[in-house]
Amino acid sequence: MRLNNKNDMGQLMIDSRPSSRTGDSRWLALVILCTGFLMIVLDQTIVNVALPSIKNDLGFSQAGLAWVVNAYLIAYGGLLLLAGRLGDLVGRKRIFLIGLFMFTAASLLCGLSISQPMLVAARFLQGIGGAVSTAVILGMVVTMFPEPAERAKAIGIFSFVASAGASIGLLAGGLITQAVSWHWIFFVNLPIGIVIAVLAVRLLQSDRGIGLRSGADALGAVLITAALMLGVYTIVESSTYGLGSLHTLGLGAVASLLLVGFIVRQATATTPLLPLRLFRARNFSGANVIQALSAPAMFSFFFLGSLDLQRVLHYGPLAIGLAFLPVALGMGGLSIGVTARLIMRFGAHPVLLAGLALVTIALGFAAVGPMITNYFPDLFIPMALLGIGAGLAFPSLAVLAMARTTPSDSGLASGLIQTTAQVGGALGLAVLATLSTSRTSDLLGQGQAITPALSGGFHLAWTVATGLGFVSLVVAATVLRREATAEHVEVPIEEEEIPA
Repeated sequence: MRLNNKNDMGQLMIDSRPSSRTGDSRWLALVILCTGFLMIVLDQTIVNVALPSIKNDLGFSQAGLAWVVNAYLIAYGGLLLLAGRLGDLVGRKRIFLIGLFMFTAASLLCGLSISQPMLVAARFLQGIGGAVSTAVILGMVVTMFPEPAERAKAIGIFSFVASAGASIGLLAGGLITQAVSWHWIFFVNLPIGIVIAVLAVRLLQSDRGIGLRSGADALGAVLITAALMLGVYTIVESSTYGLGSLHTLGLGAVASLLLVGFIVRQATATTPLLPLRLFRARNFSGANVIQALSAPAMFSFFFLGSLDLQRVLHYGPLAIGLAFLPVALGMGGLSIGVTARLIMRFGAHPVLLAGLALVTIALGFAAVGPMITNYFPDLFIPMALLGIGAGLAFPSLAVLAMARTTPSDSGLASGLIQTTAQVGGALGLAVLATLSTSRTSDLLGQGQAITPALSGGFHLAWTVATGLGFVSLVVAATVLRREATAEHVEVPIEEEEIPA
């Protein structure tokens, strides 16, 4: 292993301490982190099921109701990168606990909301808390498990929680909303958040971070936060104004200029918030591109698949949640153990290719299926294949992306990967949903009935999603380096060789 200087050696000692802990305590710490992450991931989908009840109770208009979701997304997508870097600077445990407290307190405000402005403001605060806490989790996992086999298994568990939480949220949202009321989809976070916070204080290893002077770029922080928030706002509002509208194109241009300004700032700043050297790592850059391409495919399948089940097959909220169980079960069966062993045996790159191929095939099956679908086999088979493919692909992608990051950059890398997924997924979903809606309108204009018209729109979106899946497979095959396999997962903190 290599170090630049004595300070780096000291930082390595700080960041590597979790590896000296007993295996049981580290795995228990992983459970705590993943439970906190699951609570936040569930919240992103569980709210969707409760939206009709919230609309009726608080008197939202259709446009106003969208802000119950959008307020959260803008804060969450806009702050992930900044929060990840703050974890590196002041300590990831500290940032995780701050975010967990904010998310839990905001959940209480959401549940107590008696007016539209109160709920929207509370959801914005909830998004801030969610971003702050989740941005550092993957970085903490990588630091706790430096040994390749354990790291692959831990990342597999994290990836399962990250991806399967969407389908679990649909099921939980249906159960809670039907059994009690929409208020309780927020109140249930209170005991969970408190228990996680208490356990985290006791069991998570403390870290001091590298210090604010190593990356306290205030101007850069303002530029990237403004760029991401404005970008997410533009994306989510594109469904109202249209993708080609002056509103969307104008704000998109401003967000792009802010992003360019941020990049220029990082290239010239003495202590950049996002060191551009990270992107010299081919696998890290490639993994973020693949994340941006594959996230829209997954987002669109869950979102449009839910609408298909609701409006074409006339499923209720609980039935929709149960219908997505093959995805969760497929991912769970592979992510927790099997994928890790495959990565150790064959390397992360081949396993990633196999997973992306299955995801692409699954989306292709949905795209070419009959216009008037039956759940079995028309949707069940794609869901099962999607679960298996995602269970192989996402842990492998995370291993490749994080393999060469240093401990002092792991929080930033974690936040960037999740930012890529969120922003890329939101943008892709906005485009695919618009294509689907336009296709449905065209078919209705041609005299088709509402059910085949809706189905035609969904199938067009899944066809485009299949193309995105195929492109992500091509990028993975041509850009990522095969050498980053299991035996190369260690974290190098280089430049000079440490004497033995």
